[in-house]
Amino acid sequence: MTHKLDGRVALVTGASRGIGRAVALRLAAEGAHVIAVARTVGGLEELDDEIKAHGGSATLVPLDLKDFAGIDRLGTPVLERWGKLDILFANAGVLGSLTPLVNLKPNTFEDVMAVNVTANYRLIRSLEPLLRASDQARAVFVTSGAAHKARAYWGAYAVSKAAVEMLARTWAAEMATTPVRVNLLNPGPIATRMRRQAMPGEDQATLPSPGELAEASLMLFGAEITSNGEIYDFVEGKLAARGLHA
Repeated sequence: MTHKLDGRVALVTGASRGIGRAVALRLAAEGAHVIAVARTVGGLEELDDEIKAHGGSATLVPLDLKDFAGIDRLGTPVLERWGKLDILFANAGVLGSLTPLVNLKPNTFEDVMAVNVTANYRLIRSLEPLLRASDQARAVFVTSGAAHKARAYWGAYAVSKAAVEMLARTWAAEMATTPVRVNLLNPGPIATRMRRQAMPGEDQATLPSPGELAEASLMLFGAEITSNGEIYDFVEGKLAARGLHA
């Protein structure tokens, strides 16, 4: 039995839980070998067990994305083993503190920017040659509606996601004449731990699951996606392009 992503190599950050875990499982189910990156070793091992139980394969990379030198080293073993990278799902992110800017601790702001922005820049820097070596590379970065709303107390997170959008869309413009296609995914409200942290009184049973998002998002990693520099919003179980251009 053939699968949509047989022979493809996919790197997923924040793969041990939530959206990253769900997408990693879905990519593996379609035949991709998943390079799963996360801080939590136990979570990675549980992911590996589930992938293997369904006939898939994974390589586990325990890594704190604030370890920029570690990100810089990621490309070498991927090059030596596979010679290419077909999919990058840059999902890892942190919320930080929801607080007035004047009360936001400098180290909290710096941590949010490090994980949400700088780590993604370092991933681009480390992995672009491998993505260029693929015949149809697909890179997807996770953004948020917060990037377009000047909402009180959300400063650090909103600023970081606005920066991610410009980072990804700038790279998309640079990749326009290559086989690499770069887009953004805005999940909207999803039942995740980060969402619970941001909205503690919300009934998560009313929200879509990470698995539902992963199913809808599969299209972003296939050959049929030719868009570049677009933002895709997850709305009512489907992805809808926002109509931006790099």
